[in-house]
Amino acid sequence: MTAAPPRALLYTGTVMHHRHAPAVHAFRHGVFFLRLRIDGPPPALPALCSRNRWNLCAFHDADHGPRDGSPLEPWIRGLLADHGLACADGAIWLQCFPRVLGYVFNPVSFWLCHDRQGALRAVLAAVNNTFGEHHNYLLAHEDARPIAAGDWLSARKVFHVSPFFPVSGAYRFRFSDAGAHCSFRIDYEDARGHRLVTSVGGSAQRLT
Repeated sequence: MTAAPPRALLYTGTVMHHRHAPAVHAFRHGVFFLRLRIDGPPPALPALCSRNRWNLCAFHDADHGPRDGSPLEPWIRGLLADHGLACADGAIWLQCFPRVLGYVFNPVSFWLCHDRQGALRAVLAAVNNTFGEHHNYLLAHEDARPIAAGDWLSARKVFHVSPFFPVSGAYRFRFSDAGAHCSFRIDYEDARGHRLVTSVGGSAQRLT
């Protein structure tokens, strides 16, 4: 009997940050993050990883979406429909850092929204800053065609994140998600031409 495809994945990889101006700064750190199926039945989690309760590692619905603990799938489906993206009617995965011993900070989480044939149609980048504020950037092609690896998607910056950059300029996002490995990149440039490049990526395994 063939095992069912996993609905919960653990990624291990790196996060990179390179600020080109006004003060040059760069770092690269090892990280781990989760990717969970949001549509359909809840993913089965191992003993040391829980949903909506304290554990060594935990995922809390209230950290995401409407942030009130209500079901996440109706919220994201409604958001997609409101923006003319009902074509993203297939699997929805949420990629984020988990809570560890109750603590978490997600600078950005990614909702990966596919159609029923498995093509990526939209990505919701949920950005959080250190003041506890958050903003969602919904990314898709204007004609809602599938998002291919290497495609660039743009969004105007409307939310404060770094003290080094004003709330101006634009982001460019690129998503490469080839089965067992992913690499997501965000390029930012403000009105002065100052740039910040960030990326997160890693290799997947079943969460056990």
